[in-house]
Amino acid sequence: MHSLPLFHRITGKTVIVLGEGDAAEAKRRLVERAGGLVSNDPDAAAQLAFVANAQPEPAATLLKARGILVNVVDRPELCDFTVPSLLERGPVLVAVGTGGVSAGLAKALRIGLEALLPARLGGLAQALGEARARLRERWPDAAVRRRALDAALSAGGPLDPLVEHPADAVERWLGGTPGGASGITEFTLASGDPDDLTLRQARLLLGADVVMHDASVPEAILNRARADAVRQALDAAVPAPAPGTSVVVIRSR
Repeated sequence: MHSLPLFHRITGKTVIVLGEGDAAEAKRRLVERAGGLVSNDPDAAAQLAFVANAQPEPAATLLKARGILVNVVDRPELCDFTVPSLLERGPVLVAVGTGGVSAGLAKALRIGLEALLPARLGGLAQALGEARARLRERWPDAAVRRRALDAALSAGGPLDPLVEHPADAVERWLGGTPGGASGITEFTLASGDPDDLTLRQARLLLGADVVMHDASVPEAILNRARADAVRQALDAAVPAPAPGTSVVVIRSR
């Protein structure tokens, strides 16, 4: 990765925005939208700053000398951080960034995601947050609870995030039969390029507890799985999964 993605809480905090014109105004709106307090004073106490001046180097240098993280509009080489293209669904916030290489590409990807993510996705997230206590009560063991939630949120599951659900979807799910899904799903790669993964394949990888794979499957493909997923080289036989365990088998052509 070229950058470490972070979500920085700025509610009630001062953020310096220097400059005039559309670019500076856009940054001021962004800060205010996130709950921050905009200051035009370069000497204000702050942790973050945006510079949209025609000659940004002097201001950026002074701000950085004070330990402030700086974003310089259209000058990625001067930026300590960049601003991604944002997609909002209530508490769900999806950020698409290119490290300042191409804001246009980030925007195009965000627009594509807009068509994929249902309008009620934020409501689903809120309902899951409110159900935390009930989730712990129903599945006291953290691993079992995670598998149950992964199964519910998987493709075709009762809480599939890419499908519109009624407002009481989480309540209905919690009222069903407890336990996580188990089973083996297998697919063959079209190529070694992770961009060629289908949406279904990518989602299966993200939800898998165990990833079994041919030795020739590239690391870039395996990295699309969860960081805590168990990886195993594929032997002649695939063992039966433990109860509540999701296994994905990847074969290369």
